[in-house]
Amino acid sequence: MARFLDKLRKQGPKVARPNKSVLTGAPSEANWTKCLSCAAVLRKKTLEETTGVCPECGHHHKITAWQRLDMLSDPGTFEEWDRNLVSQDPLGFGQEYLDKLAKDRAKTKLTDAVLTGRCTLDGRGMAIGIMDFRFRGGSMGSVVGERISRLLERAIERRLPSVVVTSSGGARMQEGMLSLMQMARTSAAVRRVNEAGLPYITILTDPTTAGVAASFASLGDVVLAEPKAIIGFSGARVIEQTIRQKLPPGFQTSEFYLKKGFIDQVVPRAEMRQTLSSILSMLCAGLESKKSGGDEK
Repeated sequence: MARFLDKLRKQGPKVARPNKSVLTGAPSEANWTKCLSCAAVLRKKTLEETTGVCPECGHHHKITAWQRLDMLSDPGTFEEWDRNLVSQDPLGFGQEYLDKLAKDRAKTKLTDAVLTGRCTLDGRGMAIGIMDFRFRGGSMGSVVGERISRLLERAIERRLPSVVVTSSGGARMQEGMLSLMQMARTSAAVRRVNEAGLPYITILTDPTTAGVAASFASLGDVVLAEPKAIIGFSGARVIEQTIRQKLPPGFQTSEFYLKKGFIDQVVPRAEMRQTLSSILSMLCAGLESKKSGGDEK
């Protein structure tokens, strides 16, 4: 009997072993991904449909500037400003840095870390700036500072409300002092918007840190933030090592800052468009009444 079974094994057809991913149920990289928070296996298409929000745990993944633009503007109304302004290498970091800039331009379809322009939201015009963390970590160099400043200056000239969505690791180290001075420059531009009596709204997303957090991101008349976004100047570990104290739970999250009065509202991504539209409607109604009153005179 044993010899008979051995003979069958030798003569039987060879059957290909199934792929390991079939046996284990492991996702294919082409169509599937994992939530960075709960590790749920998700279809990439599902995550695109929810604009980067995990349907299992509600974690807000990073999304592109173009996705945010689609979310916060009326279709076909966006007019991009200053696309021709591009970063150079003022401190001579060399070809490697220039190659990284070129790679990020190809990957993001942006020419620097912030997309600026004019659009409408529910028919109301606004100047909008959206940072993209994929471009050099959303770092602020001289071009980002110039674009934000020009955005706000145009908003003043055209009597438009301004909305800036932030996502940044801070100042761009390859530009040294030229990068750091953008903190003061953008803050001064926000001050001019305030003096013109125009609304300036910021939306802080994960992460908004360092020089961007310490300048134009924190100066909105209304400051909104996405859930669990990391916001702050220095990293939590650096702070703990400096003050030699354990930081409280949830430190540097948007919910923590809401409790401390640093921001005005934590808004889930799915509700951001309607929330922003409502805020603009209220703030701009005052502007329109002043304008009509001035016309009567």
